[in-house]
Order: sequence, then C-alpha cells, then structure tokens
Amino acid sequence: MSRAFVKEPDGGVPEGELPERSISEHPNYVTAQGLQQLQDRIGELETSRLELREREDDELAEERLALVDRDLRYYVARLESAIVVEAAAQPRDEVAFGAAVDVVEEGVATRTFAIVGEDEADLASGKISHVSPLAAALLGARVGETVVWKRPAGDTRLTVAGIAYRED
Repeated sequence: MSRAFVKEPDGGVPEGELPERSISEHPNYVTAQGLQQLQDRIGELETSRLELREREDDELAEERLALVDRDLRYYVARLESAIVVEAAAQPRDEVAFGAAVDVVEEGVATRTFAIVGEDEADLASGKISHVSPLAAALLGARVGETVVWKRPAGDTRLTVAGIAYRED
C-alpha cells in the first residue's frame, strides 16, 4: 500500500515513528560552560531513562522513553562533535566566540549579549548563538564600532560599547 494512505496523527508523523532532532550543519563550538551543560543534560536524560525503563507495562512511560532516547541520541552526538573554544585564547580587542558584548542602540539602554554555542543559547539570559544574525553582525567588531544588525523588522544600528570574556 502507498504511504499516501497511511493515517498520520495531527503532528504529521506516522504513529510509532518519532522524528530525530535535527543537528545543525554548523561547527559545534561550545564554551566550557556549554560543554558542562551538555554533559549535565546527558546525565539527566540517562537518569530519566533508567527510571522510565523500570516502569514496565506503562504505556505513558514507553512513550516518554522514546522521547528521552531520542534526546539522548541528540545530546550525545552534540557532545561528541563539541569543539571547546577557550576564552583565554580569544582576542581581547574584538568580538569573538565566547565574548560578552555590551551594545548600545540609539535611544535604547545598553544591552549585553554573550556569544555562545547553539545548544547553550538562551535569549532570556542574554546568550545568543554564534550563528544568529545578531552574532554575525557583532563578530569581528571592536569597541566604538557601529554594526548593522539585519532583522526582518528592519535593520538596526548597534554600537559596541564593551567586550569581555568570562574565564572558566
């Protein structure tokens, strides 16, 4: 029978099949803190996996186990491909991976963004991925330089007010 006639749930994935998490084609640069986060996440998932495997004949646990196994494969692959970038090796006079960058947008208060790996990015904490449009605009800039952040809402000019690196 053709796959066109297989019933799929609302999520678009045939029942019983869980899609793998996609892995970025970009180099997996991480800070020392990002490496630790990957290791911690793997530990959490391994603990969850053991707990779920003990719950035999529990359909919900089986479904959750499939999710945990998928996430575990993702994070193990990310850990294996991790390229740790040491803050001490970064240039101090320009924005590079691992930098905490103070930027000023005209008429807006100064904001600080840390340029980190994709898996450790968290905008609420001011951590942006090194492959983001904002990081692309900032990388290589020096204090006092103005860069253009190309955004869907329109270009924004940002002036680099400070650069710092956290030594782990």
